[in-house]
Amino acid sequence: MPRLREVPRAEVTDERILSFYDRLFGPDKDPAVDHGTIHGTPGDWWTVFAQSPDVFRHAVRGFGVYRNATLDPALRELGQCRAGYARGSQFVFSQHCKQMRSLGVPEEKIAAIPHWQLSENFSELERAVLAYTDGLVHDGGRVPDEVFAVLKANLSDPEILELTYITTMYDMHATICRALRLEFDDRPELVAEVQIPEGVEVRDLSADLSGGQ
Repeated sequence: MPRLREVPRAEVTDERILSFYDRLFGPDKDPAVDHGTIHGTPGDWWTVFAQSPDVFRHAVRGFGVYRNATLDPALRELGQCRAGYARGSQFVFSQHCKQMRSLGVPEEKIAAIPHWQLSENFSELERAVLAYTDGLVHDGGRVPDEVFAVLKANLSDPEILELTYITTMYDMHATICRALRLEFDDRPELVAEVQIPEGVEVRDLSADLSGGQ
């Protein structure tokens, strides 16, 4: 379950939040109790963000950037999908794989996103978008000139700005989902100490590996 409390329908007074509760869950459901959106997700992103109507409204307004964007939606989704994978968000990665599929992106491209560096399925521009995304997510915006040159040769300045803004917005959402354990990122920490079996003596590992010298 998420790390923050979900807000039940009865406690919501903000009409904008209620409209999304109705649209995504149905008007007769309390999404904090009866989980499951019409898109097949648990839906706790919405019920946790409802903790702050201002944050909720700001986040939802951010999605509206798609409305008048000039960037090819397939390139947009390529960046978002890779951002989810690079940040380790199963939710963002999963949702945008599905969105790419709805746009008609071939399955072989979607399957190759985790190992795009070795794949021949992507065009030069698509590879630049993927490399740019890795620069944004992995390297905090440190992008080689050679990568940016390919973007400049193929996209307008507004399109590059849209790509940058939307990709980093979803890097933020991926980070939030992991931190608060929302949606498909409600997973336990995978890296933990493996305890030694009962009866095994705790020894100086470095001494044993170096032969005690």
